[in-house]
Amino acid sequence: MDQIFNQLGGDRITSRQIDELIGLARGVAADGDLNVAEVEFLQKWLAANMEISQQPLIRTLYHRINEVLLDGQLDDEEKVQLLDALNSFSNRDFELGEVLKSSTLPLCDPAPTLSFANKSYCFTGTFIYGQRKACEHAIAERGGQSGSLSRKTDFLVVGAYATESWKHSAFGNKIIQACEWRDEGRPIAIVSEQHWTAHL
Repeated sequence: MDQIFNQLGGDRITSRQIDELIGLARGVAADGDLNVAEVEFLQKWLAANMEISQQPLIRTLYHRINEVLLDGQLDDEEKVQLLDALNSFSNRDFELGEVLKSSTLPLCDPAPTLSFANKSYCFTGTFIYGQRKACEHAIAERGGQSGSLSRKTDFLVVGAYATESWKHSAFGNKIIQACEWRDEGRPIAIVSEQHWTAHL
């Protein structure tokens, strides 16, 4: 019986902590800007609340924050990615740890088979795999290249933590541009992170 009460109490504490983290994320991201002190504050809070830091989405957020703070700098790309992650999390645009169903994104259906040698990739959104540099490294190791979206891009990979409001997010423009090119008949494929990692 004690075990059941402890379990129920633990669930209640976890829920309260998640609500608190949502409030913190909302507050930190409210002005649309981030600084190192704010990111360090989130890192300390997550480190002090390790019980909920094991949730898949929160763990990803925690790892991302740790990666960003490794060099003690916060560049523009890192700022955009973290703001996207914090906004998505605080708006509860997706369930904890659950990837949005691809029907909300204009992914190729059926998804094409991916190859890497001499292919050009572009990454947009927030990734479970790691920061964009890690994704680009995975492509380079397999003989491909990656970078900004261009008419030469073969594959646009959308991070797993894309949200329902992707059209209004920082990475929405790339998706919209790729859709336009695809509609014009250009050979560009839009795929999910899940599909991409399955081919690695």
